[in-house]
Amino acid sequence: MELRALQYFVTVAEELHFGRAAQRLRIVQPAVSQQITRLERELGVRLLDRTSRRVRLTPAGERVLDAAREALAAAARVRVVAGEPAAALRIGLASCVTTRVDRALARLRDAERPAEPTLVDLPVAARLDAVRDGELDLALVRGAVTTTAVTVARAWSEPLHAVLSHDHPAASKPAIGLHDLDPQGLRLPARDNDPLLHDAILAVLPSAPPRPPAGDLLNVLFEVGRHPAGWTLMPAEQLAPTRSDRVLSLPLDPPVTIDGHVVTSLATPKSCVASYVAAFAD
Repeated sequence: MELRALQYFVTVAEELHFGRAAQRLRIVQPAVSQQITRLERELGVRLLDRTSRRVRLTPAGERVLDAAREALAAAARVRVVAGEPAAALRIGLASCVTTRVDRALARLRDAERPAEPTLVDLPVAARLDAVRDGELDLALVRGAVTTTAVTVARAWSEPLHAVLSHDHPAASKPAIGLHDLDPQGLRLPARDNDPLLHDAILAVLPSAPPRPPAGDLLNVLFEVGRHPAGWTLMPAEQLAPTRSDRVLSLPLDPPVTIDGHVVTSLATPKSCVASYVAAFAD
């Protein structure tokens, strides 16, 4: 019995669809069918009921699924003990490295199947394309991803903070509400810098911003710092590495949060997606 056959069976059992399983495994569908048939012949039981409309596990298949997962996990542990080198893991993200990213990289390196991450700085649209095309193993994004060309898994949630000049009238407050901020003072990065984050911030504003975007993030922070009424919104973790004497951040009252997502290709096994999510989760 080959481990490959067990991996194919587990993938089909998770997808309940031979086409999607083949896509995840990056092989042609007939090869998956042949391996499943061979495994059933070796075990002397039918593992899957197949019709033209659906695939489902038989009672024997349900029992074998648990054992197959245990066998694959045991094989992975053997490779780790034997000193299998860490797998390369290409991660697309923005240029700033946050505490969350540092913690996740350590988790990935120390995992049961260790990975050696490589960070790739790409704009959001290019990040998603690179994951879809297999040039990246995963990407991190903030905000809602609507494309069906990749797998999107929510990994964390973080607060949005108001970023103000030290001369702003509300600078001494412990927190501030969005309705207490003058819409005329709002500055935002241009949408093409990070469309997902830009749209997520627009969605929480009481009204549309009256001013045009102010270029990239550094330009926004510069403008906020030199105008007493200026302000912007940023995820708290993104703000941390960009501390400036010109601006300060205040939590919002009531709090507003934004979700962070791990994006992988459709072919990435669910177990791998779960491990990436766990690495970046709180």
